[in-house]
Amino acid sequence: MRHLTTLRYIDAVVKAGSIRGAAETLAITSTALNRRILALEEDLGVPIFERLAHGVRLSAAGEILIHHIRNQLSDMERVKSQIADLSGVRRGHVAIACSQALLSTFLPRQIALYRKDHPHVTFAVNLRDRQAAEQALIDHSADLAIVFEPVRLADVMTLIRVRQPVHAVMGKGHPLAAKESLRLGECLSYPVTVPTSPFGVRHLLDIAVQSASLRLDPVVQSDSFEFLRNHAVAENIISFQIPIGLGDTTMMGDLVSRPLDRRDVPAGVLYMGQLKGRTLPVAAARFAAQLSAVLAQEFEMC
Repeated sequence: MRHLTTLRYIDAVVKAGSIRGAAETLAITSTALNRRILALEEDLGVPIFERLAHGVRLSAAGEILIHHIRNQLSDMERVKSQIADLSGVRRGHVAIACSQALLSTFLPRQIALYRKDHPHVTFAVNLRDRQAAEQALIDHSADLAIVFEPVRLADVMTLIRVRQPVHAVMGKGHPLAAKESLRLGECLSYPVTVPTSPFGVRHLLDIAVQSASLRLDPVVQSDSFEFLRNHAVAENIISFQIPIGLGDTTMMGDLVSRPLDRRDVPAGVLYMGQLKGRTLPVAAARFAAQLSAVLAQEFEMC
């Protein structure tokens, strides 16, 4: 929509942190973009950016304005989606911020299933840590956040939450692979590889070892669960993951997973949510309903 062009330009400058960087993204000259900003500042009677040596940052008035801009852009996407529904051609865009465990199999399958019926809907799926996912909802860069053990939920309306017990993952030839469930202490008597601190699985493990006066001395740490899973087989050691991140990987090949005893490591919680007070576009709302149904069917709700 033409009347939203200036608003989109302002949003791009905020994201880029500079007029020059935003101009390159928008494929216009920095001079033309600066003129747009100056004209808007003249209309408002206040500067919306503070000019710095190496970029710009929002003024107090700009902070108020960007909140309005992102609401306007979000509302327009919702209206366009509803109008498309009236014509019988469902279109739209769904932006998701999620924990890494969702990326391997769960979301690819769910998006493929949704797009089979609605091929005109596009998706953006971005890996975000527990804190950044909530911020993505606040700044409207995501419609939905799906996060394991979030840091805080002050601005999030929870759509569904399900339990995710922590599993030990290892090769089929590992000495503990024959057991149905495992105590954390016996896992730590063998070499282990673990995710780094920002991840929910590591958060739960750290709490558990402190409570039980155990020691967690990983031989390898990584921010990639795919690497950790493959390394568990390569060196025949133990890694850790939650069920939604395992998919079919332990039903074929060389991997097995065994749940950790909940007396040692209580199950964590996977949350799906949206920004409080926001009405989602049709495509995002329908996809959220699909995910809620699948999560409720596959996992224990809480």
